Amino acid sequence: MPRMPAARSALRVLSLLAEQAGPVRAATIARELGLPRSSAYQLLQVMRDEGFLVHYPELGAWGPSARVQQIGSRVAAATRLERLAQPILDRLVARSPIPATSHLAVLAGSDVAYAGRGEGRRSPVTVSRVGVRLPAVRTATGRAMLAALGDDQVRALLPHDRDLAGERPATRSALTALLAGVRRRGWATEDGEVDAAYGSVAAAARDAAGYPAASVGLTFRLVDADEAAWAALGGASAAAAAELTRRLGGG
Repeated sequence: MPRMPAARSALRVLSLLAEQAGPVRAATIARELGLPRSSAYQLLQVMRDEGFLVHYPELGAWGPSARVQQIGSRVAAATRLERLAQPILDRLVARSPIPATSHLAVLAGSDVAYAGRGEGRRSPVTVSRVGVRLPAVRTATGRAMLAALGDDQVRALLPHDRDLAGERPATRSALTALLAGVRRRGWATEDGEVDAAYGSVAAAARDAAGYPAASVGLTFRLVDADEAAWAALGGASAAAAAELTRRLGGG
């Protein structure tokens, strides 16, 4: 494996700055990390250009940027959310009346990103691996969170009919009608639209501000699910989302 010394040095700079109460002079960074001063200056300038550092010219010093702080807070939030949700995901699979895989998803713009997963011995293999992203309008987890937003917020995420091209629903009016149905029922469905052999149900969990922080869903083989199973799984996903809402301090 290549050593990639520049990448290693950049990470060491961030670690050093994270431990300081304020900005640090370039000469101090070079000395603490054992870097040639000219190399340290070049590295700091590149990290500033890429948005990871800010320079304080009056002090002749450097500090981490807001971008670094945002990345850290997002990672911490995602880790906290996954830890809160994992026991719920595991119970959801264990209590499912048919073989199923549970998943936790969050909104990432107009996509959903899968952030957690629960599975048992009989769980089907699905695409909902942690880190996978799919269009929100195509998935039950995405539809659940879109339905938890207002129509104006959905329009801001998907402002044009062309944003729905190739999807079901494929028009603004069809999406509005679909989300209204999700709100009435309390959980969303997806029937063979991600994979022709699978269906999914999901419900949104809200944070203390009422925002859909995540959704909790179940995916299963369509051949295993009759009408009663769909209803049972949908109700179970709604109950799981309600439990996660409570854990997040939502009402």
